[in-house]
Amino acid sequence: MTVLSEIGDNTFFVAVILAMRHPRGLVLSGCLASLIVMTILSAAVGWSTPNLISRTWTHHITTLLFFGFGLRSLWDGFMEDGDDDELAEVEAKLDADQKDNTKKVKEGSKDGDELKKKRRPFLTQFFSPIFLKAFSITFFGEWGDTSQLATIGLAADENPFGVVLGGILGQALCTVAAVLGGKSLASRISEKIVLLSSGVLFIIFGIQSFLSPVES
Repeated sequence: MTVLSEIGDNTFFVAVILAMRHPRGLVLSGCLASLIVMTILSAAVGWSTPNLISRTWTHHITTLLFFGFGLRSLWDGFMEDGDDDELAEVEAKLDADQKDNTKKVKEGSKDGDELKKKRRPFLTQFFSPIFLKAFSITFFGEWGDTSQLATIGLAADENPFGVVLGGILGQALCTVAAVLGGKSLASRISEKIVLLSSGVLFIIFGIQSFLSPVES
């Protein structure tokens, strides 16, 4: 589920672009750390949900989520014309953000070096700025994403440790492929096929959840 949700996603292309511009090791570690944290947080939310809502309700909500994600993915896949270049869109957005940040840096370049060090964010004193950039962009890009919501739903209805393990493995596979495969791999990904495949998979999960008994 995670592989089909993440491959060809915005954060996948972010990893591709950052890996072309910065050291791959820092980009890979930043993106992976962010996705691992997000997966654990999502699973924790899903695991705690049955303590707030009855397990019967969480089971039915999870089933509806799977069917909803599946139908939306199938709809998007059938409506996809294949002309959209998501890689170019993400790259243009990152370029715009970088230009904006560069402009702000130039405006504040009159400050002395000592003053800059004092104003430097706390985390950048211990972590590479490239690592933090990859971490933050990936983390906030994943927030509210389909894979996060699906992870929450799975953890609410299944073993959360298995969900975390499978989620991290799926995220790692996609991130390593994005960083090492680069633009050549990203250009070969058919968004239509990915959407249709993920839609079918979500529908299968929905059917399985619908047919499985609710654990007391």
